[in-house]
Amino acid sequence: MARVATRDTRPEMELRRQLHRRGLRYRVDVSPHPSVRGRADVVFGPARVAVYVDGCFWHSCDEHGVLPKSNREWWRAKLKRTVERDRAAEGALRALGWEVVRVWEHEDPVEAADRVEAILTGKTEMRRRSA
Repeated sequence: MARVATRDTRPEMELRRQLHRRGLRYRVDVSPHPSVRGRADVVFGPARVAVYVDGCFWHSCDEHGVLPKSNREWWRAKLKRTVERDRAAEGALRALGWEVVRVWEHEDPVEAADRVEAILTGKTEMRRRSA
């Protein structure tokens, strides 16, 4: 498992390229907030938007997540803990006023970038109205 990439995976890079093409600037592989465990793949700090690009296997995608045939109970428990940790981090960030975007590795990067951009645009509009 030491060889499993934790950052700069193909789906993450494709999403980042799409976001960058749109003129969006972000931080990569950083903790959105010091009180929240874990690091987001893409963070828009001032807008308080954290983007996670989740692998189908590691985050138990309903469409593509498959348990290995050997040592199934160990893997089931391990992957369940990963999903629970994801939910806990997401809940903690939302409680702190962050928007969390989850992107599956099998999603079209253009559509995922559209979702992220729409959230960022909505947050910008809200700030303008309140100013």
